[in-house]
Amino acid sequence: MIDSCAIMQPTYLPWLGYFDLMDQVDFFVFLDSVQMTRRSWQVRNRILTHNGELFLTIPVKDGSRSETYLNNALIADDVKWRGKHLQTIEMSYKKRPYFHEVFEFIYPLINEGSTILGDLNIVIIESIAKRIGITTELKKSSDLNDLQGQKEERLIEICKQIGCRTYVSPQGSSAYIESEREGGLFLENGINLFYMNYEHPVYEQYSRKDFVPFMGIIDLLFNVGFDGSLEVIRSGHKSPLTYKEFREHYLNN
Repeated sequence: MIDSCAIMQPTYLPWLGYFDLMDQVDFFVFLDSVQMTRRSWQVRNRILTHNGELFLTIPVKDGSRSETYLNNALIADDVKWRGKHLQTIEMSYKKRPYFHEVFEFIYPLINEGSTILGDLNIVIIESIAKRIGITTELKKSSDLNDLQGQKEERLIEICKQIGCRTYVSPQGSSAYIESEREGGLFLENGINLFYMNYEHPVYEQYSRKDFVPFMGIIDLLFNVGFDGSLEVIRSGHKSPLTYKEFREHYLNN
């Protein structure tokens, strides 16, 4: 049995909290067997340029937007987006203290990455996680046996298949987990439910007076470096909340 697990969709260059959730559990599942959503974190994220925040967005083939799952959503044939993303990243971070080592690492992940959206994101996340020192076991939901149900039911099915006793959920999922009953269906299925509890840490963003939070992970990497990033990520970690604590703090129930 696995003591704790988390399940998240593979997003593009995710924020620090994504890696904190991965770091705090024993087993992490990339939920790539879900429908792709246009204008979501699946296809875009923010970096910090000289002019402020900027979204980097992956173009996806039109036919893939409304009917395709992440594990087979095709990225548009236009290869120029890769070069544009890398050029924008270079121009934005070339004066940061760890630019060369991080850019050399990121470059092939974007430039030579998969043409499948889910696979591209997963390889980027896995590579960064390993490089900064996260050792959590990782798996794709598309590699599991015939998953049934939607949303909460699917999460429970994944927990059962991997033998997970405690599920740590991102807070955003409470919208459907807590909609009908406290703790959703997890308790009925013998699975403990906790909610992630994270306070975004502040780190040096060189040449900026005011810290800008919630950027993609590469903002941290360029400013702090690989060796110091996990320590910064962990500094924002707080003990997960029970579903009762979460409801008391955020749902006023």
